[in-house]
Amino acid sequence: MRAPAQKKTRRVICVTGPMAAGKNMAADYLEEKGFLAIDADKTVHEAVERRHADIMATFGAVAAERGVALEKADGLIDRRALGKIVFSDPELLKKQEALIHPAVDAILNEFIDSHPDRDILLNATVLYKTPVANRCDAIIFVDAPVLLRLKRAKARDSLKTKLILQRFLSQKHIFAKYKKLNTDIYRVWNIGTQEKLKDKLDRVLAFL
Repeated sequence: MRAPAQKKTRRVICVTGPMAAGKNMAADYLEEKGFLAIDADKTVHEAVERRHADIMATFGAVAAERGVALEKADGLIDRRALGKIVFSDPELLKKQEALIHPAVDAILNEFIDSHPDRDILLNATVLYKTPVANRCDAIIFVDAPVLLRLKRAKARDSLKTKLILQRFLSQKHIFAKYKKLNTDIYRVWNIGTQEKLKDKLDRVLAFL
């Protein structure tokens, strides 16, 4: 008599890394390998609208004092305008994160729970700030040397070197943040061709 087949255990993986290291390239490849992906950074758009009323209540007065319109003509939150306000003051930024991060966490949990039979890929930069990070079976941290990332960013984005370096600086310690999670972390150096990156990712998947 044949033994019953064991039920496949689905995997939840986070792909992360600093700017211009190759995080999105890695995420695209893992999608090709069968993972169902969600871009956690883009869920911020939905999270902002979920907390629309709270954002207006929290930042409306400050925006009015500074002559900034928080709502666009269509009634949606103007994220650029909101950014100008919160990034000017660390305390305001903390208030914004206290509103937005729980909403992002809820969206990602809903995504995972609504696909119980699929391997899930969370494409995120700062997932360590949300509790859903603890549901990940592994973190794949895509990295590259600063000078190489700078070269890639300048070729990809229409940003001045100063602005790129400012973003690099803001992400300086994210690997250390992820290492604090109680989750296996695999650091993948993307310093060669796309095919070499794929080979490295295949080796990580083999461990999983």
